[in-house]
Amino acid sequence: MNRLTPKVFVTSPLLVLIMAATALAANLPDFTALAKKAGPAVANISTEKTVEISNNKGLQDFLRNHPRGTPFDDFFDQFDQFFGNRGEQQPRKERSLGSGFIISADGYVVTNNHVIENADIIRVNIETGKNSSESLIAKVIGTDPETDLALLKVDANRTLPFIEFGNSDDLEVGEWVMAIGNPFGLDHTVTAGIVSAKGRNIRSGPFDNYLQTDASINPGNSGGPLINGDGEVIGINTAIIARGQGIGFAIPSNMAKRIINQLKTEQTVRRGWIGVNITNLDENTAKALGLKTDKGAFVAGVIPGQPADKAGLKSGDIIVGVNDKTITSSSELINSIANLPPGDKAKLTILREGKSRTLMITLGERNREVAKAAPSQPATESAIASLGIKLRAVTSTEAKALGLDSVAGILVTEVDPTKPAAEADMRPGDVILQANLKPVNTVDEFLKVLKEEGEPRGAIMLQIKRRGIVQFYSIPISR
Repeated sequence: MNRLTPKVFVTSPLLVLIMAATALAANLPDFTALAKKAGPAVANISTEKTVEISNNKGLQDFLRNHPRGTPFDDFFDQFDQFFGNRGEQQPRKERSLGSGFIISADGYVVTNNHVIENADIIRVNIETGKNSSESLIAKVIGTDPETDLALLKVDANRTLPFIEFGNSDDLEVGEWVMAIGNPFGLDHTVTAGIVSAKGRNIRSGPFDNYLQTDASINPGNSGGPLINGDGEVIGINTAIIARGQGIGFAIPSNMAKRIINQLKTEQTVRRGWIGVNITNLDENTAKALGLKTDKGAFVAGVIPGQPADKAGLKSGDIIVGVNDKTITSSSELINSIANLPPGDKAKLTILREGKSRTLMITLGERNREVAKAAPSQPATESAIASLGIKLRAVTSTEAKALGLDSVAGILVTEVDPTKPAAEADMRPGDVILQANLKPVNTVDEFLKVLKEEGEPRGAIMLQIKRRGIVQFYSIPISR
């Protein structure tokens, strides 16, 4: 009997499953200690703001002045009694809930800007015991709408529990994390998961660089901490995809730390600015320019009078480095420049006509409205049968009407909707100024560049002017 026992243990499927589950469970993290350590420093943020309500004066007038003597008199009188006075209500209070966390013993609190934006009253609610809490009125120290961060301050007349920032750059995809917050008003809800991805751009703002996590994040978690295994904040929970599950986004702690420190000392955030319109260097643009790499930020336009213009940066340059840090995309360039103080000098490494150059640039200060008004990413087109367009020279009358500085470029008169030019969004009325950074003022000049450079490389890059805005498009060439 004893000799058979080992055989039973080895061959029993149920026991094998139990052993496997036990081994797996033994490797799972226990978040009990983390929740106890970090929980007291997590706050529920509640706000009140005054909102205007619609005035139903027209409805009131109808109800009270309708012609009498009809079968509907009683109905209208009763309706007026219960609903007609609603048009006279005063502006009402709107309440909302979110999350935040204390970062210092003297009461500085971090949350999302959208949690407290336009609020008249902000309350930071802190647990003081198992079934007790304290509500403190908070003062706004500073906000940064572009990264959706806000710094608050409360006075508690005592030392407050707090939680420190960790290093989000050290995070690895697959690492365990824990979130604490106030989803749907449920106090101090703890959820756990892993880091699903880093550097996510969800097109919510100019500085998107989110951590993605599958730790459950829901409305009300906004502004709460995402915590690593050492009990440090490595992200601020900010956004979700409403139609998805297990997809939440957090602002990396290293980005947040810089902004929070500025808000604490200056009550505002100052960012570097060079004044360019940029886009990613894609495969077609790299082909058109004969480059071996498609990494970098392509300069589609330079704003006159801004630092880039003064430093000698030109349309068509490709920025591949800032202060010896490699730049692989337009978002990396934006973040790298924005993280530098205005007035500092920066070294830009660029590619121009395939050759590497270095430019020194004195940074300006990013103005949110100027940045929003700067031309957006390119929108250009193509040429002749392989591109699906018809071209002709620009006349002097057309040049004036099109806002050109001189009679230059060639006019796109027709675009075949089935060809690459249409796919690249080329439109009749576009004026092609350059092909692969070479000026083209006649169709023959354009065809020469197309034949000598575009067709062998499989793509051509065009600089066009549309409605006064100069843009670039890179177009694959059908063969």
